[in-house]
Amino acid sequence: MQAILYICHGSRIAKACQEAVAFVERCKKKIDVPIQEICFIELAEPDIAKGIDTCVNKGATSIAVIPVLLLAAGHVKHDIPEEIAKAKQRYPHINIVIGGPFGVHEKMVQILIERIAEPSVPLDDDTMVLLVGRGSSDPDIKRDLQKIARLLQEKIRLSRVEICFLAAAHPALEEGLHHALHSEYKKIFVVPYLLFTGVLMEKLKKKLKNLSASDKQFILCNYLGYHPLLQEVLYERVNELVSSPYKEKLTQHV
Repeated sequence: MQAILYICHGSRIAKACQEAVAFVERCKKKIDVPIQEICFIELAEPDIAKGIDTCVNKGATSIAVIPVLLLAAGHVKHDIPEEIAKAKQRYPHINIVIGGPFGVHEKMVQILIERIAEPSVPLDDDTMVLLVGRGSSDPDIKRDLQKIARLLQEKIRLSRVEICFLAAAHPALEEGLHHALHSEYKKIFVVPYLLFTGVLMEKLKKKLKNLSASDKQFILCNYLGYHPLLQEVLYERVNELVSSPYKEKLTQHV
């Protein structure tokens, strides 16, 4: 029997975990697979091992592991595979395959465009965008966020879209804000490239609250959050792993 195990990040902030679960629950309703479970990498329960156990206890013979994560950093490359390797030792008769994160995707860029439009502040020659990522020591994260920034810049036709990170990577948020403060741009859209709220989103809000510049307007946009396009990208990732007959049922939702 086919199962899907959705792996979310986890957070010390309960609302972040609740948002992640609510998003996955919305997606589950449109995915015709008999067993669908949610777990977390860290800071919340159930963990990955318990998620696998639940799938197996419900009768799973094949498990598609779907990281509900934006980009491929340490969690996708190391933490999740290590946990799945342990699970395969416990359940050698179960077929377990791991999918990719949301990744660099046109639909993710379209969500950013909508988040930038939400404050109803016009974009003009005095406008720049500061795209703020979570951050990681993995260099692929910086490369991927740069790709997303370039795609965004092409779509919205602004002369300047810069990136920075909230943790573990450079340029740091403080550096990104410093550059924006000393730039010629009067309107700075600060766009969090985060799935849901959490500690890092709160950190970003506090930084902007303490920022004062009489000649600058900082506009904090919403994080990605619930969005139909985000659901569509998740369906794509599921479709890449789940085979017939479930795959045929899934395609009608994408």
